[in-house]
Formats: sequence, C-alpha cells, structure tokens
Amino acid sequence: MGIDSSTGATKVEVRDAETGALVGAGRAPHAVASPPRSEQYPQDWWDALVAARRIAEREYSADAVSVAAQQHGLVVLDASGAVIRPAKLWNDTESAPDSKWLIGRLDGGAAEWAKACGSVPLAAFTITKLSWLHRSEPEAFARIARVGLPHDWLAWRLTGEWTTDRGDASGTGYWSPAENCWRTDLLDIVDADTDWTAALPAVSDPSAAFGTGDNMAAGLGLGLRPGDVAISLGTSGTVFALSATPIADPSGAVGGYADATGRFLPLVCTLNATRVTNGVAGLLGVDLAHLDALASEAPPGSGGVTVLPYFDGERTPNRPDATGLIAGLRSDVTREQFALAAFEGVVCGLLDGLDALRSAGVAVDDGRLFLVGGGARSPVYRRVVADLGQRAVTVPGELELVALGAAVQAAARLQQQPIAEVQAAWDVGNGNVIEPALGTDRAEEIRANYASVRG
Repeated sequence: MGIDSSTGATKVEVRDAETGALVGAGRAPHAVASPPRSEQYPQDWWDALVAARRIAEREYSADAVSVAAQQHGLVVLDASGAVIRPAKLWNDTESAPDSKWLIGRLDGGAAEWAKACGSVPLAAFTITKLSWLHRSEPEAFARIARVGLPHDWLAWRLTGEWTTDRGDASGTGYWSPAENCWRTDLLDIVDADTDWTAALPAVSDPSAAFGTGDNMAAGLGLGLRPGDVAISLGTSGTVFALSATPIADPSGAVGGYADATGRFLPLVCTLNATRVTNGVAGLLGVDLAHLDALASEAPPGSGGVTVLPYFDGERTPNRPDATGLIAGLRSDVTREQFALAAFEGVVCGLLDGLDALRSAGVAVDDGRLFLVGGGARSPVYRRVVADLGQRAVTVPGELELVALGAAVQAAARLQQQPIAEVQAAWDVGNGNVIEPALGTDRAEEIRANYASVRG
C-alpha cells in the first residue's frame, strides 16, 4: 500500500508487489488551508486515511505500507502522545519574520545555513515554524515532547514506530544531507533548553523506512535517474532532479534535500501553481475544463498579457508578502488571452526554478523532463511546458505518482529488494511524450516578458 497525504486529500493505492498492478484505490479530501495561516488538524489526515483505505482495500489487504506526505509541516506532541495544536503546513507564511531572524543568527548568514543543512530556512521550513511557535505560543511550545512531520505522525499511528527518513528529514532545516545527521545545534538557536535529541524521530535507512516526503516519493514513482528533471504541478509547484552529491545553494532558491534512496534531490518550490489557474477559472466563472478550452484558443504569448502568479505570496523567489500582478491589459484583451496568461505565468515561474537548478550545478539537460501532478492532466499545461521549456515533455501514464512511489518503497521493504529492482519490475516512468511546437525565439520572448514583470 502506498499512501499520499497531500495538502488537499489523502490518496491510497494497493498494488501487486511483484508486478505493480493496481488492485485498489481510494481517496478522501482534507479541509482547504490557505496562507498566511495555513493549518490542518492531524486527526483529519488520519480520518481521511481511514476512509480512503477502506475503499482501497475492498478486495485486497496490504502486506506492507509506506506513507508519503506533504513536506515541512510541523506536528508537535505532548508527553502522552497527544497533538498539541494544529499542524502548520508548508505554505503557512506566518513564520516569515522567524526566517529572517534565524538566518541572522549564524555568522555566515544564508551561506552558513546552506552549508549546515543544505538549505536556507525560508518560511516553509519546519525550523521557522518551531521558532514561530516558541515566539507566539510559549505555553504550547513548553509542552513539546516530540517534533515530527506529517508522514512521521501518520506512520507512527500505523506502526507505533517514531521514525522518519532522510528525504523528509532534509526539509526540516535541522538535518544535514551531507553529514547524514540531525543538527540539534541549529534547533538550539530556537530554544537551548529543549531536549531535541529525545524529541526527534530516529532516521531510518532507506531500505527500512515507512515513508518519505511527497516529492521524494514522486521521484521513486518516476524511476528518476541522474540527468532527469521533474516539474510537479500541484497546489504548489516543484522542480527537482536526482544528484549523486549534496547541493548547498546559498541563495536559498534550491533546497539541498536528500532523496529516498541514499542520494540527493535538489529541489525548487513555488507556492503558486494550480492554485493560480483554479483562481483564474473562478474569476472567469468557468470550470477547469472550460479554462483549458479558452486558453487553447489564444496564441502563445497571450497577446502580451502576463500574469505574475504570486497570488498567496511566494517562496521562490522569497517574497512571502507578495501578491499577483497582471500586466499588459488593454481594452481588447480577451478571456482566452487572460486564461492562457495564467498557465504561462505558472510555467515561467517553474522554468525559473529549472534555471536555478542548472545554476547550482545540477545536471538537468541530458535526461528526460517529466511533468507530473494534478496539473499534468491539463493539455494546455503540457503544451506550455514543452513550448516554453523548448524540450520534449514526458507525462507519465500513472496519475498518482506519490502514492505509487510510496508503494514502491513498501514493496522493496516487503521483498527485501533494492528499490531500483522494484522500479524495473514495475516499469515505472513511461508515458506520453509531447514535443515543443513553438520556435525558440518566441519562447525566449515570452519568458523575457515574464522576467520583466517579475523584476
């Protein structure tokens, strides 16, 4: 069984351990959470998991399970194991002041943080949320006996083991992918009196882990190889690639994460992806299928209309208080042009992330470009990524790659096989290929127009 506990829903897949054939699936929604205060009750994740699992296991009962879940979320428990307060999620931006404060607490600033834990602690990271809790709710902070992530908590409920894995741990801001250990000295900046060693989960070997972060699981579901890159279009957007060596980007644009196999997963995340096109569909009074139809009628470049998609602040670039912009409006702008501009704005932001990976020294040009996530179902998103990225795009046939990747991990543990052998047996990573149909000069012009608005 592979579980994907995302911001919007819990999805469960049951697969044959030998072949990967899907034999059961279930889904249950979560309550909507939006910045600046974006929180969810962990019990709601559990209730959704129970409901989705009941649907997925109607015919077959799973022999092994792994949980993939949204990264960065802060789950704090008291000495009895009770959840102290709602979990602050990755897209909660209330800790933006704590991010600035933490960066200033190391002599080398952002560069020293990147060296210490692979990443600069932006508002998304777990450590900034701990700092916010220490500052804003000291009575709740004083009750902390355990600190974990969403996947840690769900796996603990399922197995009774308080553990995590290196992939999800690497998104906290207090675990070092390069040193393969917790950096409790960084947590001491938040509060030196807390026994962090006792509060933190053990970090399991990849062969024994009960789960990982959602992006790491997606990498497992793709069979990601060095040189490949994936663009994920969900509520947020991510761009990530596989690396044999750790990455430390002092600019903070690239998160120097670990993956779920023992290697590394440098990643760029934006707060705004399908949330933007969903919002524009609402503004135009249409559903998503109609938005796709409108956008498909507009020429590339949207007649000069540019959407800067910072609707809920932004993480990359680090502008937590930003709002969206629409540039190039004229009296003759059409609904079709505005619709396409929303898609192009989201994609341009993610392609900036691909450029950031390249600038950080990550190999992203010699392999496959995958498009995954809910937005990958949109024909317009597929076309715009291929055209503006100027390379072939592979859209996997499997829709729920995070749940699939979690199932791969569970099968490898069950059968005591290397993850790569399970991926090969299940033939992961295949899909439809979309070739670019736009000329290079036009693609560069559209991206340049976006860059001028962003600047």
